[in-house]
Formats: sequence, C-alpha cells, structure tokens
Amino acid sequence: MYIEELKFSLWADFIERDYLDNEFKELIDKGIINGATSNPAIFKSAILTSPAYKEQLASLSHLGAKEKYEVLAIFDIQKAADILRPLYDAGDDGYVSIEVDPFLCDDAEATIAEGKRLHVSINRPNVMIKVPATQAGYEAMEELVASGIAVNATLIFSKEQALSCAKAFERGMARSNNSVDTVISVFVSRIDRALDAVLESKGIASALAGNYNAASIYNAIEALNVKRCRTLFASTGVKGDTLRASYYVDELLAPHSVNTAPVETIKAYVSGGDKSAKLPIAEEKIAAFFQEIKTAGIDFEALIDTQIKDGLEAFKVAFTEILESL
Repeated sequence: MYIEELKFSLWADFIERDYLDNEFKELIDKGIINGATSNPAIFKSAILTSPAYKEQLASLSHLGAKEKYEVLAIFDIQKAADILRPLYDAGDDGYVSIEVDPFLCDDAEATIAEGKRLHVSINRPNVMIKVPATQAGYEAMEELVASGIAVNATLIFSKEQALSCAKAFERGMARSNNSVDTVISVFVSRIDRALDAVLESKGIASALAGNYNAASIYNAIEALNVKRCRTLFASTGVKGDTLRASYYVDELLAPHSVNTAPVETIKAYVSGGDKSAKLPIAEEKIAAFFQEIKTAGIDFEALIDTQIKDGLEAFKVAFTEILESL
C-alpha cells in the first residue's frame, strides 16, 4: 500500500519492456507503486515505438498479427507479474492487468474464452484479466470470477456500469468457493476534457465533473460492500498545464481504493501531492453540482454514453493499429 492507514494503492498505468527492467523495479523498491495496468493503447505505444521489441519480433515472422501481439504482450505481463510477485505473496496487491481483445466487447462467450486462455498462457496468479463494462462483459466477469480469475472491470463511466460489475463479481464468487480480488476502473479525466469548455462558457466550475462522478460511483461501490472488490480510479493523468500534474490523484484519494496513473503523474504526486483523504464526498454536494449542470442545459447522461462508446472505439483503433503494423 502506498498509504497503509487508508488502504490506498498506487499502480503504474504503463508497460514497456526497458521500463520494466529499470524504473519499474525502482518504483516498487521505494514502496511507491504496488501494481500495474495496461491497455491496447499502452501496448500500441510500447510495441510500435520502443526498440526493445525488435529482436523478439524478428523471431515471430511465422506467426499471424494477433499471435505476434499476444507473444509480445504476454512476455511483458509475465515479466511485470514476476517483479510484482513478492508484493502479491505478502498480500500487498502485486497485480498487473492485461485486457482482452476489445473487439470481443459484445461477445460474452468469446470474452470468457479469451480471458481463460490468457490466464492459462500467462500462468501467473497475480494477473488480472481486464474486461470492458458492457452487457457481454458483465457475463464474462461473472464467469471468470467463478473460475477463480482476478478481474479488472474497465471503461466505467457510470454508476449503472459500476454496480453491474460489482454484482457480477458477487454472483461469480457465490457460484464457487473462489474468492478473488477485483477492481472497478472508473475513468475520470476524459469526462473533464470533454465537458470543461462548455462548463466554463456557462460560468460553472471546471475540472470537477470527472471527480464528482467518480466520487459518487465510489460511494455506491463501497455501499454495496462486495468482498475483495475496490474502486480503481483510472484516466488520472492531466493534459496541458491548466491543472497540477497530480490533480486527479490528490482529489480522489480515498480509503480502500486504487489509483492507476502515468509514471510522470505518480512522480508528481510523490514529490508534492496531497496525502490526506478527499473521499468520500457527501451525495448531497455531488447532486447539487450535477443539478447545476442540468439547469444549464447540459445532458450529462448523454455525455457519459458518448464517453463509453468513444472509450471502446479508442481501444479498438489502438488494437487495429498494432495488428496492422505487425
């Protein structure tokens, strides 16, 4: 735990082979991070821009594009899992996440099959299979948890999504004797980037909608009290210089939670971030803010629906670009 008394974990939202061999280990040794996450966009950047993959890629010419991707990604995930294993064995998280093919987001059976296959191929107990929060995804989450596989539910923007994930985890554990760790990844900064210009034009405070939406989702997840399930705040890096670099870590510091952030955001938080808990926030305060938005004629629910679709599309685009390049 980064802050033991709050049971607050800080995970790095980054994977790249040279980084795993160097800075990743340093951050763990210093007690700064105790987990890691990845997604198709992160692997796209790593595989297409880092020279660390060239030698292995040269040996994979006989494979198809997706097979090449999986060999490269599984190697990195195994490496990260092995580095994190002492933390996992000590009961201090030590997880790394890998996402299923985003094109399977509406196919429960295919998502389940791929999640189980990745789990077997990676063969590490401290790996979370990342599943997008769609109707098919909820079915897959339940089955994977029932099979004893840790799950990271991703691309959550709404309370409805979050509670559907938590209930799927609860059903999965009820079906078996397995009790596994799960996290519900609530995306934050993307909401502000989509909404802030409109809010400012209407005289409403900016850089709050993402945090308040996430805070309300956190309250709902905590109230449901599903065993071994935590809120994970994701999309917590800032763009530009209008906000302090650690803003989305500072303002979402909450008991019994995880924040996964870019490495530079983590460094900014460690060097000067606020270590006092900011959540929970009273639902009355959150509701008053969103009523102000509604009164101003902004359809927040429609914005959330767009963010869910755009988030899935972004991962599909990144995945396609990886496969095309391979």
